[in-house]
Amino acid sequence: MAKNDYFVISYRILTYLYECFKAGEKPNIDFYGPDALKINNGYWVNVMESLYNEGCVTGIKIINSAGIQGIKAVDLKITQKGIAYLQENSFMEKAKNFLKTVKEIIPGA
Repeated sequence: MAKNDYFVISYRILTYLYECFKAGEKPNIDFYGPDALKINNGYWVNVMESLYNEGCVTGIKIINSAGIQGIKAVDLKITQKGIAYLQENSFMEKAKNFLKTVKEIIPGA
């Protein structure tokens, strides 16, 4: 796995959103956005859209403007399905183990 692997990025986003959910805090894009994850915006949009389409997160509006796709987070939250995916998916477990070795689980931490 690499730091920019889809499952690593998804794990970091979902873990951050779950921590916000448990703390009753609103997510800050500075901690889950493309800059925090060190990925390009297009890749980040695809990951976020995928997490939304899979039912792992809510509060996303997909925006198409002049052929360019973007994401607008409106009250972004992890769902029960997202929490289960985070805790039960074998790829998420591999991402977690990978990130433990590089000590980068939660973006910005």
